[in-house]
Amino acid sequence: MSTTVNVHEAKTHLSRLLKRAHDGEEIILAKAGRPYARLVPLGSTPSKRQPGRIKGRVEEAFFDPLPEDELAAWEK
Repeated sequence: MSTTVNVHEAKTHLSRLLKRAHDGEEIILAKAGRPYARLVPLGSTPSKRQPGRIKGRVEEAFFDPLPEDELAAWEK
């Protein structure tokens, strides 16, 4: 569940909002009534990538240069 708080109120009650976010609540900071930023606990950020986590291999053809027409499509 998330709660929306305007910036002025957030400045006034920042310590309380930090505690609520640390306890797992998502706080949406709004500027002029429009969502502007999100206050969440640090533990809720995505974990770092782990190389080799997904099993499988790519074939040698994966490393071949792209055909000119396909390369041109990527460069547009």
